[in-house]
Amino acid sequence: MIRCQNRFFHPSSAARLLVLAASLVLGSQASQAQCKTFRLSDRGDTLNCVDQSGKKQGKWVVKIAEQRGERGYEEEGVYLDDKKEGVWRRYSPEGDLQAVERYRWGLLSGKSQYYSVLGLEREESWWAMDPGKQFDTIDVPDLFEDGKYKQVVVKNEGYSMRNGTWTWYDPTTGYVQRTEEFIRDSAVNPLSAFGIKAKKPGGEPGKPGEPKKTEKPAIVQEWEKKNSGKKKVKVRDGSTGY
Repeated sequence: MIRCQNRFFHPSSAARLLVLAASLVLGSQASQAQCKTFRLSDRGDTLNCVDQSGKKQGKWVVKIAEQRGERGYEEEGVYLDDKKEGVWRRYSPEGDLQAVERYRWGLLSGKSQYYSVLGLEREESWWAMDPGKQFDTIDVPDLFEDGKYKQVVVKNEGYSMRNGTWTWYDPTTGYVQRTEEFIRDSAVNPLSAFGIKAKKPGGEPGKPGEPKKTEKPAIVQEWEKKNSGKKKVKVRDGSTGY
C-alpha cells in the first residue's frame, strides 16, 4: 500500500493516476508541437495556437485595446482553421459579460445575446450560408401573402442572414419591449399575428397588384355626359401656331 496525504491507495490506483497525468502531459506536448506559436494559461492550457500553415486553431483569448474612443474588450472562444466556431463570449475591461455569440464557418449562426451591466438587452437569430458552396438556394417569403415562399438561387459570398425572432428587452425587468421576425433576411409582416395582411404598392385589399381606380368628381361626370358626341371646338388660348 502507498500512503499519500493521510490516505492509502492501492498500487493499481496510483499507477492509474500516473498514467493519467502522463497522458495529459503528452497530450499537451502533442498539441503544442502542432503550433508554430502559442501561449500557456495560468492552468497550463495551450492558448492562441497558430499552426504550421499560419492558421488559428483551438482555444483563443483575444484582447482588443481602446481605439478612437471605443472601449476595449476581451473575447474568448475557439478557432477552427482560422475561423470562429461555436460559442464566443465578450467581456468588458471590468470583466462584465457583453455578448454571447455563436459562429459557424466564421459567420454568425444561431442565437446571439447582448448585455449591458443591467442585464440582457437584445437577442438576435442568424443563419450562415455555407462558404464552401458557390451558389445556394434560399426560401424567400412573399411579404404580401402569408405562408407563400419562392426559391431563389443566390451567389454565395459567405455571409450571415437574419433568420428567426429578434427580441429587445428591458434589461432591468426582463420585459419584452418588441420583437421582429425574419426569414432569410426578409422581414415578416408584423401585423400578420392580428390577421392583417400587407398591401402591395398601388393595390387594394383583396386585389394585390391591381391599380387603385380614381373616382372622377360628380360635376365632371355630368359635364362629360352632356357633351359626349359633340364636335370639339378649338379655342384660341394665346399659344403660337393657331
